[in-house]
Amino acid sequence: MTPQEIAGIVGRRVAELDLAGRKLGMELVSVSPGRCELRMTVQPDMVNSGGTCHGGMIFTLADSAFGYACNSFNRAAVAQQCDITFLRPVAVGTVLTATAELRETAGRSSIYDMTVRNAAGETVALFRGLSREIGGAIIPGLDAGPQGG
Repeated sequence: MTPQEIAGIVGRRVAELDLAGRKLGMELVSVSPGRCELRMTVQPDMVNSGGTCHGGMIFTLADSAFGYACNSFNRAAVAQQCDITFLRPVAVGTVLTATAELRETAGRSSIYDMTVRNAAGETVALFRGLSREIGGAIIPGLDAGPQGG
């Protein structure tokens, strides 16, 4: 089985299990080894007191893309540390896309960068996450092979 086939199978399984992402309307656009794109439309119940998208919603989208990407090798991984920088306000109805990309791997830890963009392609937030492999597989018996990085 190729790394891309494994990433696709794992991505579909993660999507099935991600109840929070489903509730927020997240859609898996693509997944490949160490990479993911998720999409979400900002709904009226996602705004803060200022009338723009709550930062926690943007964080959740980026964090979810991070989760798909760092588990795409079928080795269970969790977020160890994350930070986000918000660059632009986001209005209700805006379609956001979070792209996660593996940057570096050292042992069981990996660094990923997530970029959240609006439909016009403007960056609304930058998120960096450190993942930690915790042992085990997302789908036991599916050959994970080497991660690379």
